[in-house]
Amino acid sequence: MEQRALGKQGLKVSAQGLGCMGMSEFYGSGDEKESISVIHRALELGVNFLDTADMYGPFTNEKLVGKAIADRRDQVILATKFGNVRGEDGSFLGISGKPDYVRKACDASLKRLGVDHIDLYYQHRVDTSVPIEDTVGAMAELVKQGKVRYLGLSEAAPDTIRRAHKVHPISALQTEYSLWSREPEDEILPTVRELGIGFVAYSPLGRGFLTGRYRRPEDFAPNDYRRNSPRFQGDNFTKNLQLVEKINELSARKKVKASQLAIAWVMARGEDIVPIPGTKQVKYLKENIAAANIRLSPEELRELDAIAPKGVAAGTRYPEASMKSVNR
Repeated sequence: MEQRALGKQGLKVSAQGLGCMGMSEFYGSGDEKESISVIHRALELGVNFLDTADMYGPFTNEKLVGKAIADRRDQVILATKFGNVRGEDGSFLGISGKPDYVRKACDASLKRLGVDHIDLYYQHRVDTSVPIEDTVGAMAELVKQGKVRYLGLSEAAPDTIRRAHKVHPISALQTEYSLWSREPEDEILPTVRELGIGFVAYSPLGRGFLTGRYRRPEDFAPNDYRRNSPRFQGDNFTKNLQLVEKINELSARKKVKASQLAIAWVMARGEDIVPIPGTKQVKYLKENIAAANIRLSPEELRELDAIAPKGVAAGTRYPEASMKSVNR
């Protein structure tokens, strides 16, 4: 697996990472033993960039990742996040970027992960009630203390990114990016490229939809988050399925999986972009990693542009309430 630089501060990661969120929540039930096997196999195959967050579970995903890497910490570039506040009962308690909260959240993550430092620490969502300078100032203190190596933001707007970067270099900006979520191309990608910030693309498979494995809403488990997501409901589901069919046609001609085509497209958008597809099964992990070896011709890239132009997806990325917390 090739390495890609995130930012200009020295952070290098595998060109594809592993999103661990779904191992603990949102996408139906998980199996800890299988999830740990996935993490171990990813490391064996050259994927060293693991992505988690304190809110996943809540709190249990960091513990799972910590358990998986306990005897191989030196092989891992570990990324986690703070900012989405949750209760032990799973309740969502808002967003916080208060300096005291930043410090407490970091210490709690270090304990759950069982490590003495976090390689990349993100603010998961921007707290508009706290100046970004104050939040990033507290994050910068963590770097000075050796608890964190590099800083990142997730779902932040261009102005927020610029202000944060002036306080302390931001190495990575994480935002949803895929064939059906191309919004970052308008302002986010130009901004981070101007500033020399790396881009981490989460949900490069459109929350699994671009794999072509889901044909109807009932294919999702009763407790699957996607049942309540606008793009997976009613007419939106039907319209988005038409997009998947077109991607399937091209992938069949190229003799690759639709999922692999989707990941290869994200990786082809620039060497400063690192997708972090998530999976709970080793067989899908292997398929995703194989996408790193797929090369798309200029003609194929043009065809994908025509199949999936900006705004092609029916429905918003999140329910209305959650959309209010992105790109702030």
